[in-house]
Amino acid sequence: MSTLTLPGAPSPGRRQDATVIGLVSLAHGMSHFSQLLLAPLFPWLKDHFAVSYAELGFLLTIFFVVSCIVQTLSGFWVDRYGPRPILFTGLTALGVAALGYASSQSYWSLAAFSVLAGFGNGVFHPVDFTLLNRKVNQTRLGHAYSAHGISGSLGWALAPALLVPITLAASWRVALVCAALLIFSVIVVLWLQRERLTVEVLPVAPPPPGQVAEGSLAFLAIPAVWMCFGFFFFLAGALSIVQSFAPEAARQLHAVPAHLAAMCLTVYMVSSAGGTLAGGFLASDPERAERVVGAAFAMAAAVALVIALASVPALAVPVLFGAMGFSSGLAGPSRDLLVKRSAPDNATGRVYGVVYSGLDIGQAIVPLLIGTLMDHQAWRSVWLVLAALQTALIVSAFSVRRVRRTLVAAAVPA
Repeated sequence: MSTLTLPGAPSPGRRQDATVIGLVSLAHGMSHFSQLLLAPLFPWLKDHFAVSYAELGFLLTIFFVVSCIVQTLSGFWVDRYGPRPILFTGLTALGVAALGYASSQSYWSLAAFSVLAGFGNGVFHPVDFTLLNRKVNQTRLGHAYSAHGISGSLGWALAPALLVPITLAASWRVALVCAALLIFSVIVVLWLQRERLTVEVLPVAPPPPGQVAEGSLAFLAIPAVWMCFGFFFFLAGALSIVQSFAPEAARQLHAVPAHLAAMCLTVYMVSSAGGTLAGGFLASDPERAERVVGAAFAMAAAVALVIALASVPALAVPVLFGAMGFSSGLAGPSRDLLVKRSAPDNATGRVYGVVYSGLDIGQAIVPLLIGTLMDHQAWRSVWLVLAALQTALIVSAFSVRRVRRTLVAAAVPA
């Protein structure tokens, strides 16, 4: 039975949509949770393995380079085999990688399991957005994207909130075992609801006007796809700074007590989830997507500059992290609409795979630069780079809009 909504057919029920959104969001939360399995533990891993921040940043580079490759390929796999088997493969790889991290006896063992974790992480955006776009009624897609973004922010927030206390109470190895158990628990939940995640693989047929052939690379000729790719590259760079290095850089700049600095990332992520919830309502009008994204990241860049250049009381630093997180989260649903409006309907997996690989490339490259700045104690420069990346996001969002409008105008007969 097809899961597509045909013209004139009744729209899927709210309960069905809510179930699909919940399951997809739960899986997405585990993807983001797994991206931060190592970063909150850097202080302990640095001492245990006697490595530098740059070497720890290289583990993230390995993770995201592999994720980038797999994300691009998984878009084709999803279009050909359907999203469900790809989803379970990715989650299983993440769970095994977490156990591998916990048992690692050397830095290079951590690096090897970063490869496996990157493989698991690479499948999620093509899987998630194919499921949401194919199974959720169009009128509820803005809220679906909002829930999807919130789950990612909560996954990021959960990682330090779970791993750091367990590490303090027991050890970093115990913390990573607990993380693996959580991932496998989610796999069980999704397996019990696996019928909800079924999407019929459409047969290969001659494409209608405006579409691309199955397995074709013709979508790569769409300029807006590459503009979206660039947008996600800058977004990933900004995220990697916030997740891995910004709390420590802010602590050094403003003499923030260690317990307050440890709160900053969780405050950012929880606030980002709140911003994403509000952003779901703003995304109800796709025509204003670029303006919402531009305004939100302008506010985030302003906060980053305040932390970089102003004399800020230590108690205000977590509050500023919260403001920056809310602003960034506000852009989330509208950001996802930018991609949907640039993707042919029958190439969803491929387009999301290529576009979101920009996330992985950004998160692979930027930690190397920022890790070097951290090793040289260039705390202020870390925050200035963050502000510059957030400013680049504003330019990128409006570039997507300009390219799309140019193509539409060219397609209209004189």
